[in-house]
Amino acid sequence: MSKALFITMTELKRKSIIDGALDTDKLIQFVEVAQDIHIQNFLGTKLYEKIQLLITGNTLDNAGNAAYKTLLNSYIKPMLVWYSQYSYIPFAAYQISNGGIFKHTSESSETLTKSEIDSLTSRAKDFADFYVNRFFDFIDEKSTDYPEYNAAQDTGMYPDKDPTYGGWVI
Repeated sequence: MSKALFITMTELKRKSIIDGALDTDKLIQFVEVAQDIHIQNFLGTKLYEKIQLLITGNTLDNAGNAAYKTLLNSYIKPMLVWYSQYSYIPFAAYQISNGGIFKHTSESSETLTKSEIDSLTSRAKDFADFYVNRFFDFIDEKSTDYPEYNAAQDTGMYPDKDPTYGGWVI
């Protein structure tokens, strides 16, 4: 199955603090990581793959898929916008090239402190968590519209049904 991103770079830039002129090549991998790690975590592999299939098959707009389109547009995309920022912000100032690892600076701006970056990252996570809670409220009420959500996952991930998911704890 080919892979589809659940948001476009234009949607991400329009609905986030990310500058519209930023090179999308610097963002796309963070959207994919956020989608794979966070979105798949909450949808489970079966529902995640179902939405992938509807997008790659260009059938999301078919009348029989209206519930999936609502889920994607109203719940998944807002989560992914904020999880993408959460994933990108800590790396935004850095670039790896043939000469090594570089931190970008500008004469007309001030580089943020680690504390400020951590605060910005934390706020992005707070917003993502808000949209995750909206998703859980919705899916709890409408789960019968999405049989893949409660289906046996075989080789995939079961959906994490805990809205307080905070990543790995060691």
